[in-house]
Amino acid sequence: MGPVSAQSPAPARRRRLWRISAAFAVLIGLAVYLVVQYVTGGPGAPRCTVRAEGAEGDTAEYELTPEQAANAATISAVASSRGLPERAVTIALATAMQESGLRNIDFGDRDSVGLFQQRPSQDWGTVKQIMDPVYSAGEFYRHLAKVPGYSRLPLTVAAQKVQRSGYPQAYAKHEANAARLTGALTGRDPAALTCTQSRPVDEQAGGGAKVRERLVREFGPEVLPRGAAGAGGRGAGDERNVTVPVRPTASGADGTAAQRGWELAAWAVAHSAELRIEQVSYAGRTWTAADSGKGWQKKAAGSDATGRRSADEVHIIAAQ
Repeated sequence: MGPVSAQSPAPARRRRLWRISAAFAVLIGLAVYLVVQYVTGGPGAPRCTVRAEGAEGDTAEYELTPEQAANAATISAVASSRGLPERAVTIALATAMQESGLRNIDFGDRDSVGLFQQRPSQDWGTVKQIMDPVYSAGEFYRHLAKVPGYSRLPLTVAAQKVQRSGYPQAYAKHEANAARLTGALTGRDPAALTCTQSRPVDEQAGGGAKVRERLVREFGPEVLPRGAAGAGGRGAGDERNVTVPVRPTASGADGTAAQRGWELAAWAVAHSAELRIEQVSYAGRTWTAADSGKGWQKKAAGSDATGRRSADEVHIIAAQ
């Protein structure tokens, strides 16, 4: 009996350690699951949804996280600033979906980084430059514009001529969602993009000044012409407000003022978490962060929530 008694504590300790380790592993797994669900848009997490209104026979929705929506909106805005057609936006979005999942990541194959996994060693720029979504999108479009007839080529062919990927056919699986997202971000499909309320990405609230700065950087200086209400000054005396004049552009499917207006409105909603935008109004509809679950809500015809005319203006209110 003596030898058995001397050896019995060791197996017992091992069993206790095993149970403690197993319980710890379960807790770690649960924590990781919850983080992943929140970041990637799992149930209950903030999310953005694209659904074209009145699209006959097309009831499918495309969901993405606020981070992905903001990056996609930047990619689309850069194309708009260069007067590029919708097809260029679709090619760029599908490429970024495949390369990075529309996330601005600082890692990848060899020295690849950023939305499009561009490589400093291949003369795409410095790491700091490539990690700037505006710069990386501009570089993608600069190379795409050199491809003869790219808008008529199959998406995989056009993307591959820019990316030189080892898996060129992988871009094809993203084409449908990229086209749906393009319709929303270019304004061709009005009120097609909405985002649920989400936490700001930081605690910095820049108010209208920050929104104007980003608008100009992504769309170009012509988006806020000098002397326009709310463009260069205090926005009708309130630094929280930004009023963006709506004028037709050469980009997009038809280049109408209405499409331009919804392009700007979609951009604002997509960047709402990042820029702490509280309300966006255009063409009698309003999206508010506080009531974001209801999407775009109809208001009195011809006016936004503040009662001002909105047929030729997009109104944005940001936290200050």
